[in-house]
Amino acid sequence: MSKGEGRSRKKCLAYVAAFLVFQTAIILVFALTVMKIKSPKVRFNAMVVESFSSNNNTATSINMRLLAQLTIKNTNFGHFKYDNATLVVFYNGVPLGEALIPRGRTKARKTQRFNINVDVSTDTLSDTNLGNDINSGILRLSSQAKLNGKVHLMKIIKKKKSGQMNCDWTVNLGNRQVENLRCN
Repeated sequence: MSKGEGRSRKKCLAYVAAFLVFQTAIILVFALTVMKIKSPKVRFNAMVVESFSSNNNTATSINMRLLAQLTIKNTNFGHFKYDNATLVVFYNGVPLGEALIPRGRTKARKTQRFNINVDVSTDTLSDTNLGNDINSGILRLSSQAKLNGKVHLMKIIKKKKSGQMNCDWTVNLGNRQVENLRCN
């Protein structure tokens, strides 16, 4: 073996080692960014009182229809396919109304928006604080929903994820406006 052959062999091994280090770095970056699957974010974007009625005979009877814009933000590099879900509106932990969130699909790295109607009724509620809240003109409500589904990456990897929504807001009964909408 000549001196030139040994040098070229070492050079070739150095190139192969550099290539392997480079490929390992690329795979590591890919695994830490693209393959990191997160849960989607589900939120109310906006909400209005579409219709409102109250029974003047009892101070605790209110019926209203809320129109809410629901957003599902998918930050993953694959689409999120979710099943039917139920959105529930609460007053002090007691359910007042619910709405169906139909199954669907949110594209990769996109935010999906759609409107949903929720009928809210206090007719079956026997909370003593409700009359006080109605008389004060401010009704504090909250909502919860959980979307169960799968994130599909490159049509090979499927990972179960769920997006949860917990929102609080107040309804100003005087002007029938939704105020202080906060979701976490």
